[in-house]
Amino acid sequence: MKKQNELYEKVLTGLVPTTKIESKVESRRNVLKFTKKEIPDLKKFYDNIFAANNLIVHYRLRQDGVFEARFHRQGIDIEVSSKDLPTLRQKFLDKLHNITAEKIAGKIKTFAEYADEWLKVKKVTTKPLTYNEYERMLNRDILPIFGNKPANEICRSELQNFLLSIVENGTLRTAHKLFLVLRCIFDVVADDYNITSPMKKVVVPNYQSKKGSAFSYAEEKQLVNYCLTNLNKESSHALMVLIYTGLRRSELASLKIIDGKWLECDTSKERMGQNVVRRKIPFTPMMKRVLPYIDFEMAKHANVNTLHGTLKRLFPEHHLHELRYTFITRCKECGVHGEVVMLWDGHEEDKTVHSSRIDRGYTDFSDEFMLKEAEKVDYLKWDFPS
Repeated sequence: MKKQNELYEKVLTGLVPTTKIESKVESRRNVLKFTKKEIPDLKKFYDNIFAANNLIVHYRLRQDGVFEARFHRQGIDIEVSSKDLPTLRQKFLDKLHNITAEKIAGKIKTFAEYADEWLKVKKVTTKPLTYNEYERMLNRDILPIFGNKPANEICRSELQNFLLSIVENGTLRTAHKLFLVLRCIFDVVADDYNITSPMKKVVVPNYQSKKGSAFSYAEEKQLVNYCLTNLNKESSHALMVLIYTGLRRSELASLKIIDGKWLECDTSKERMGQNVVRRKIPFTPMMKRVLPYIDFEMAKHANVNTLHGTLKRLFPEHHLHELRYTFITRCKECGVHGEVVMLWDGHEEDKTVHSSRIDRGYTDFSDEFMLKEAEKVDYLKWDFPS
């Protein structure tokens, strides 16, 4: 009998679906049917309970004639007493409503609050440039739409329509970035509220990143001539460093000259929390030709936006990262050892270089060998402007 009563209680509180009740309790059109033998026991079970909202509440009549109800489940703790049942029920409902209001006010957070928590984690787990990009995307694109909404009430269709609107504006790459940010944040929301993430069924069209291309010899010559005739600009010095050393633009600030033969920098693609990797790139004959004109302090302080703008004005079809492609391409065209090129450009892997990571781990090229390989990069000669 105790097991039956427990079963009825679970059914009434929604803890056990009616479809899982044994054959004694049939479920047909949401109506529970009981046998004649079970009804007297069911009546005894109902004698000391009442329903409040979706809760089944047990009460008792104390010896002093006062009714008392207690409920300590589902994160709710209520104890009330009264001399009559209607008042007891009302007191219980009042306390239940107060608790619900407190839960809503204290636990249901807005999307902006979740975004802020996510950003705090990213601030200590990613590099500053990556963090700044996350913050920019949230503040510009996402928070104006979803920031003030309760995080657990944002639905799939809202998110899908938002991302499709970004796609329709022709910024597919941005849509993919926003998709990844939203998915990460809603994974946390779903876990907190024990719900399915609304991002689970959201989709964006496939995005194929555009592959860059190396500058032609004529374009390289045009760029260097421009830089040499505009040495009053920091961007000119930075552009010459980038095309003849293969540095990433974010690595410019860390550059250092060693013995007049090497340029050293921090590899910017290392993940947060890993040791900073310093790498050295020897001066090639191409770099040596422009070396007397380069002010490395000016190059270090060049504004990234200015670099982008300058290059786009000169070569609308190229982007800044293609200066790095050019350096790597020229090194390979000139026959530099593939693994040496990887060391110079700071790549962990190159599909065109047939070598295992173990091989690279056991290989330690001498400075003399590196400098000898650098001498191979000698392919253009022209008269520089005075």
